[in-house]
Amino acid sequence: MAEYTTTKLNPESHLLLDQSLLRLPVELSRKNFKLAAVHVEHDKKAILTSLKSTANDSLSGKKKPEETLESLDGMITRMKNLKRKMEKFHEEEKTVHRQTAKRLQHLHDLHQIPGLADVKYDDWSRIRLDRLLVDYLLRNGYADSAKALAKEKAIEDLVDVDVFVQCHQVEESLRRGSTQECLAWCSQNRELIRKTNNVLELALRFQQFVELRRQGMLLEARQHAQKYIIPNTEAMVPELRRAAALFAYPPNTRVEPYKTMYSQSRWDYLANLFVKTHHELFALSEHPLLHLAVSAGLSALKTPACHSRYASSSSNASSSTTTVCPICSTELNELARGLRHVQHNKSSVEHDSVVLPNGRVYGRDRLLEMSAKSGLEEGKVKDPTTSEVYNAAFIRKVFFS
Repeated sequence: MAEYTTTKLNPESHLLLDQSLLRLPVELSRKNFKLAAVHVEHDKKAILTSLKSTANDSLSGKKKPEETLESLDGMITRMKNLKRKMEKFHEEEKTVHRQTAKRLQHLHDLHQIPGLADVKYDDWSRIRLDRLLVDYLLRNGYADSAKALAKEKAIEDLVDVDVFVQCHQVEESLRRGSTQECLAWCSQNRELIRKTNNVLELALRFQQFVELRRQGMLLEARQHAQKYIIPNTEAMVPELRRAAALFAYPPNTRVEPYKTMYSQSRWDYLANLFVKTHHELFALSEHPLLHLAVSAGLSALKTPACHSRYASSSSNASSSTTTVCPICSTELNELARGLRHVQHNKSSVEHDSVVLPNGRVYGRDRLLEMSAKSGLEEGKVKDPTTSEVYNAAFIRKVFFS
């Protein structure tokens, strides 16, 4: 029964790390549909208005037949352009549906695996590891490497390369000091941004105002503020209310908070704000999934003793034992230092456990055997971790409840 419990697979716990696997396609499909609806509504309104005007002018004789035909040709051209746009949206929708089907199958495969010891679980875990590596590469700007890995492992439909590539391009444009690409992205996703009460677009408009003031374009800065900043002073941080004071302070001022407003570091702030907004809108985690998986694994293995001064023989020259704990290893010990350890409900202990005066617990037979091997006289025991020597009469039997 214990072995069954240990190797039993709980798919729900695995899916906690894979929520974005399905949520992102849903968000992309919703965005695609709304963009298509906007284009249809916009062109429909323009074509109906033009058709009504052309019909009235033709019946009243205001337009010659040649002009009427030219107007009709213009409407036909517009409808053809709309058709091409709809075909593009349809292809994108088909891609999202194909990716969703592949991802559902991937998750379905997990539910068909009976236990952790099954070889199918190893195959499934290897695919997930490849996905996490691609996700990590994309978040750090290694798009070409991510594409190559996804293609080699045949997991293109299980990763979101295009989404992260677009995100990275906009992020880099902000770090270069350009707001154009990010404002275009905000325009495409304005409805979603408004629902979340996000201030990204207002922050971009404020930065445009700062740059106009930096260049000495006072009239243009004033007009920009009247159009974009003044109507939204209640919706953003207090710095918008201080915007007018920038007219009185030059770019080289040392007076705060205006010095910070002129600082070039604001571009990094905007880039980070965009990435955060982008990930929130598309249901992506703030940190790479690989970091979350590694952190969860380290915490699951970590115990309170892993970072004590007697953690292992590598940290204690007098220790006569070697540890098999991965957290106590040189490679992972520092990496796991800031993580919390989990509370284990079950422990594996030796049947003849005893406790030494220093509180450390060992198996009696193993403790006596190791003490004899270390050359101690009979009736003495040695703590194999701390090298402290005690009288065997002081060891006590341990009973676990």
